[in-house]
Amino acid sequence: MPDRDRLIHLQFRRFAGCPICNLHLRSVVRRHAEIAQAGIREVVIFHSPAEELRNHVSDLPFAVIADPAKRLYTEFGVESAPRALLSPRAWGPTARAILRSAWTIARGRERAPARGPHGGRLGLPADFLIAPDGRVLAAKYGEHAYDQWSVDELLELAARTPLPPGSRPEGVS
Repeated sequence: MPDRDRLIHLQFRRFAGCPICNLHLRSVVRRHAEIAQAGIREVVIFHSPAEELRNHVSDLPFAVIADPAKRLYTEFGVESAPRALLSPRAWGPTARAILRSAWTIARGRERAPARGPHGGRLGLPADFLIAPDGRVLAAKYGEHAYDQWSVDELLELAARTPLPPGSRPEGVS
């Protein structure tokens, strides 16, 4: 998983086509050039099978990993729990995500998620910042379905992380 020249931002998401995950990932896509310029490589993991995932992530400009057996989720201690959707803090983002997805699905820009997604709907997100030597520099375990680092938080963490000389793109401290 480590990249000898860049930080890895490892994101654990829920299931393929998850409206809540898509809402967050769109913010990452919009700022992907800025993230890459900061010396960060995005890697996103879903607990869906590859066949199901392919239908939902083909336009993402970063690596996506299918982990239907949740091996990586277990290794990193990423959980599922009813609070993923029951937390009042998740309700606003969930409503926005569902409205956005309904609109894009109706316009033919996205596919609807499976009615019974592999691995269930109660996954919690998690974020890890991994150094070139494989050390986990920072971690965030989500308390609800939309509790993850913002792009600004990720960039701030990366800016405070020293990397070997020549690791970051030119002009990035």
